[in-house]
Amino acid sequence: MSRLSFVLRRIGRGLFTILFAVTVTFLLLRLLPGDPALAIASPNMTEETRAALLQQYGLDKPLFVQYLIYLGQLLQGNFGTSFTQSIPVMNVLMQRLPWTLLLTFTALIITVLVGVPLGVLAASRRGKLADKVVQVIGVTGQSLFVPSIGVLLLFVFGLMLGWFPIGGAYSSGTYGMDWYRSVASHLVLPATSLMLIQLGSYVLTMRSTLIDALQEDYVTLAKANGLPYRRILWRHALRNALLPTTTLIGLQLGFLVGGAVLTETVFAYPGIGRGIYEAVTQLDFPVLQGAFLLLAITVVVANMVTDIIYGFLDPRVKTS
Repeated sequence: MSRLSFVLRRIGRGLFTILFAVTVTFLLLRLLPGDPALAIASPNMTEETRAALLQQYGLDKPLFVQYLIYLGQLLQGNFGTSFTQSIPVMNVLMQRLPWTLLLTFTALIITVLVGVPLGVLAASRRGKLADKVVQVIGVTGQSLFVPSIGVLLLFVFGLMLGWFPIGGAYSSGTYGMDWYRSVASHLVLPATSLMLIQLGSYVLTMRSTLIDALQEDYVTLAKANGLPYRRILWRHALRNALLPTTTLIGLQLGFLVGGAVLTETVFAYPGIGRGIYEAVTQLDFPVLQGAFLLLAITVVVANMVTDIIYGFLDPRVKTS
């Protein structure tokens, strides 16, 4: 399979996945209990007013017709209008997207920087105390529940010790460097919460793949040639062991985004996740659809790029 064909197949698969996500999201939101007209006007409105509002937003049409209209709007870059804020959904999302990106990518970078060295430490000390401790950390991390660890961090480091703020993204009335310091301090607890629930996967994957790499023939040959163990570990074995970790970054991004929704709710962080929570309580269908679609596109594109990068790093993938 040529490289171009490989890339086109991955892009086609990604587009199909996005269409599937759009369809499932559209149908699931219509199953939510409640009357969407109540999100637009007063619950004391007359039946005529309710019917007029449903007609204005196209909610009186058959479900399949609503779906086709929605797809047509998406192709034009129109995510609709928020029921509760009466502004374009894209404006609502663009106000929140930078905060979600800041949170998720900060957590991802910290997780990789901490998880990879811990995995290397465990693999290089296989069977020893350090290896056992790292394995316990990894298994424990995979068992954590996002809201639980978030509430615990808030209680200990926010309320009891008072080291970090307990909500929001920055303190009001701050400007210049004070504003950046405020953003950083508000970011610590939610980013740490996300990092802790992702850390176990990176640690255990890195440990397992590096142990396998250290048993390869080229490592044995390098040892026979007298190369220092640290050089073999960091410059040869680690390079091959990083391939599965590269794939893991793309796969875990979906879990990271899902964790961000819960984390932003716990920490009142003004990202898309918090926006989804507020839109659910208000039955704001357009905002929910737009937010889910934006998150789905982010995850699919990240996985697609990771898949393509892995294909170029390992030629065996393109011929499978």
